Amino acid sequence: MLNSSSINIHAPVDLVWDVFTDVEHWPDWTASVDRLHGLDGAQLAVGRRFEITQPRMPKLVWTVTEIEPGVAWTWIQRSPGGLTSARHEVVPTPDGGTLVRQELIQRGIVGSVVGVLMQRMTRRYLEMEAQGLKAHSEGLQKLRGSNA
Repeated sequence: MLNSSSINIHAPVDLVWDVFTDVEHWPDWTASVDRLHGLDGAQLAVGRRFEITQPRMPKLVWTVTEIEPGVAWTWIQRSPGGLTSARHEVVPTPDGGTLVRQELIQRGIVGSVVGVLMQRMTRRYLEMEAQGLKAHSEGLQKLRGSNA
């Protein structure tokens, strides 16, 4: 089961990357995450684990499997009968802004069934994250601009 979202943000890619990868602060700008805590440190790095609590979901642990600094990262969550991977990507746009893409793939017997049952909520959470990231990044860009 694949769910994805994308959004254009009127802020430079380096700023959006900094906000997006500061994962422990996601609860500050999206209601789709109640708590996010690094079990091996706060910085994203391959092998590091992050415990995430979201509304209407059990607490899950995600492990970073890939990171391309300034461009993208992927983390996965394993459970019996399922594997979920989430890729997060930032792409500079010609106007100096950023295109953000998120892709969540649920695999396995249980993962595929859960993916179908939770598709509406998953899409809603991806949209909440995209809109929250946009609002927070653009707000920081305005502050940056006023301090320049």
